[in-house]
Amino acid sequence: MNKKEKTGIKIIAKNKKAFFQYHIDEKFEAGVVLRGSEVKSLRDGKGSLADAYAIIKSGEIYLIHAHIAQYAPATYLNHEPRRERKLLLHAKEIGKLEGRLKQSGLTLIPTMLYFKRGKVKVELALASGKKQFDKRDAIKKRETNIDIRRAFKK
Repeated sequence: MNKKEKTGIKIIAKNKKAFFQYHIDEKFEAGVVLRGSEVKSLRDGKGSLADAYAIIKSGEIYLIHAHIAQYAPATYLNHEPRRERKLLLHAKEIGKLEGRLKQSGLTLIPTMLYFKRGKVKVELALASGKKQFDKRDAIKKRETNIDIRRAFKK
C-alpha cells in the first residue's frame, strides 16, 4: 500500500519557496475550476506554483500566475498556461479570508496542488513575509540539522 492509497491524495506540485519566504499562519483547501485539457495536463504532472498567488475580486477568489502546461493532443481546444483560475470556497470562508487579508503584511499563497478523490484541489496559506534575518536563521538551522544527521550516520 503506497502513500496515495492511504491518504487518497496525489500531489501534483508543491511551492517549496513559499515556506522559505513566508511565515505560514493558516491553511485552507479550495477546489479549482479547470478546463478538460488542464486536468489532463495535471494528470501528466505538468503543473507549477512558482510565483503564484491568490486574490479576492468581487467576492470570488482567483489563482494568479499558476502554470499548467498545454496538453499537446488537445490541439485547438487547448488553454492558456498562465490564465486566472477561479477557486471554490464557501462564502463564509471567503469573508473570513477577506477580513484577514485587510491586515497589513498578509497575503494568500498556494502551497500545494493535488488530486483528492479525482478532483483538483489547491492548498492556500495565509502568510506573512519573512525578513532577511529570518531567512538566514532558516538556512542556519537547516545546515545544523544536516551536520547532526551526518554525525549520527558515522
